[in-house]
Amino acid sequence: MHIGVIGTGYVGLVSGTCFAEFGIDVTCVDVNEDKIKRLNKGEIPIYEPGLDDLVEKQVKANRLFFTTNLPETVKKSDAVFIAVGTPPRKGDGHADLTYVYEAAREVARNLEGYTLIVTKSTVPVGTAREIERIVREENPQADFDVASNPEFLREGAAINDFLRPDRVVIGCDSERGRELMRRLYRPLFLNETPIVFTTPETSEITKYAANAFLATKITFINEIADLCEKANANVQDVAKAMGMDKRIGGKFLHAGPGYGGSCFPKDTLALTQIGHDYNAPQTLVERVVAVNTARQRQMARRIIAACGGSVEGKRIAILGVAFKPNTDDVRDAPSLVIIPELQLAGAEIAAYDPVAMDEAAHHLEQVIWCKDSYDAAKGADALVIITEWNEFRALNLDKLEEILNVKRIIDLRNIYKREEMRERGFHYVSIGKSDVLPAPAVAGLREVKTA
Repeated sequence: MHIGVIGTGYVGLVSGTCFAEFGIDVTCVDVNEDKIKRLNKGEIPIYEPGLDDLVEKQVKANRLFFTTNLPETVKKSDAVFIAVGTPPRKGDGHADLTYVYEAAREVARNLEGYTLIVTKSTVPVGTAREIERIVREENPQADFDVASNPEFLREGAAINDFLRPDRVVIGCDSERGRELMRRLYRPLFLNETPIVFTTPETSEITKYAANAFLATKITFINEIADLCEKANANVQDVAKAMGMDKRIGGKFLHAGPGYGGSCFPKDTLALTQIGHDYNAPQTLVERVVAVNTARQRQMARRIIAACGGSVEGKRIAILGVAFKPNTDDVRDAPSLVIIPELQLAGAEIAAYDPVAMDEAAHHLEQVIWCKDSYDAAKGADALVIITEWNEFRALNLDKLEEILNVKRIIDLRNIYKREEMRERGFHYVSIGKSDVLPAPAVAGLREVKTA
């Protein structure tokens, strides 16, 4: 069996490589000649732990190929996956399907024999039907089916998510198409991975609904964090207790500066537009989008307040610019809002991120990029943790005491314990905790268990 993957971005490259790991011959296609040349040299254009080794392994096994020749790839493929970008459309937030439909037309013109066309890109409901219409218009004699197979890949853990997924969702009306997809995902049957077969429309909505729900959990706990700060409570304890309820679960209940990345911002916005198109407004998701947007700016104001109400002429050290650890992705990252806001208020920014600085430099100006955390902290009036990289979890506090101009740490990810930091003499500010420390427990009091 041979499949083609159109698009060598995050989704296409990870998916194609992992299908090759399943033992399938895969050709990844891209119009960007420079990217294909780099891939053929073994240079991976994105940062994803383990991806470079897996690509090298599959290329050496002659199961993974990279090319710009789309017609040849389509002609020899049993299935063609469309994994091109669907960025927000300027002006209204709809997913821009220009690249998806261009790919569909190009596929249609080169079909030979039965082929399953599969959307791997995140696309609005109705896209599979429109692709079917386009292909029939371009090639009335074509023998094909269209399926929706959304990805659920977390950046930083994408390989494991593909090879050991919670579930696989496949929207396809044709039994011939469903059987081909069963063959592609056969290795997962050994692990008894749930395979959900449904209609294309249901599959397309499932992807948006899943991401919107996770974004809602993040936004919910962030608003609870604000309440905890006002009510002298601890959001981490609240989240822990909530998460013990199996109906809720503890994942995505970590208060912070708001969600970012390539999926949640664009998918929540697109879902609100889809809701309006179908006269079924997604009111809750609309509110989530608004609250998250406002929160990132609130974080900048929080930093300014922690610095005494002004950062004019002050050096602020920023640790982490990627939207999450284990990725170089800065798309819609909180740092892209927080840093410019601080600069507008007169701050000098010194920043460090383990892998995302090159990418961030395309979006941020007049930032001093540093070689490590301590280089950024040297002479700083405040140290701000935006991304919870592992190397930021055990900073040398003795060294920070020596090099910081002011012993002030603003921890937007709640990495450290407030009491310990204050015992060390740091002005420590975190998320979802009152500045007033709770009173110590009184010895001799019996614990009362409530019903």
